[in-house]
Amino acid sequence: MRHKLSHRKLNRTSEHRKALFKNMLNSLIKYEQITTTLPKAKELKPQLDKIITLGKRNNLQSKKNLFTELQSKSSVKKLLKILSHRYEKRNGGYCRVIRAGFRYGDDAPMAVIELVDRDTLAKKVDIKQKSEEKPKTPLESKSKDTQDKTKSKK
Repeated sequence: MRHKLSHRKLNRTSEHRKALFKNMLNSLIKYEQITTTLPKAKELKPQLDKIITLGKRNNLQSKKNLFTELQSKSSVKKLLKILSHRYEKRNGGYCRVIRAGFRYGDDAPMAVIELVDRDTLAKKVDIKQKSEEKPKTPLESKSKDTQDKTKSKK
């Protein structure tokens, strides 16, 4: 019987499950939208709501508690500076789970979990901008190579 047993085990040990959700929380705070399986998304939603509510208190004790949960300074900083101000008038319901079809390999149900009122530019945080450098012509690079070879022979 499963009386008074809550949460899904997801075929993982408790430490693996804890690490999985910590990493998913950090990714969700950083990018504000992630794609995962439906059971993981449903388990992540209440945890994220608790984390954002904790961040809305904005005192030293809540900051320490956030760091013990997330173990990422950048996530705690974004949570306290940006997300807590964005959701200060909202009482819960900070994220939504949207079904996104089935995965190709094993037909697992997929879902997109995202923050409500999210910043669409947050997904492009890690994408580096192309620096405007002029490409070298092949003749310039060949001339350098030949100069290096002549120096090494001497």
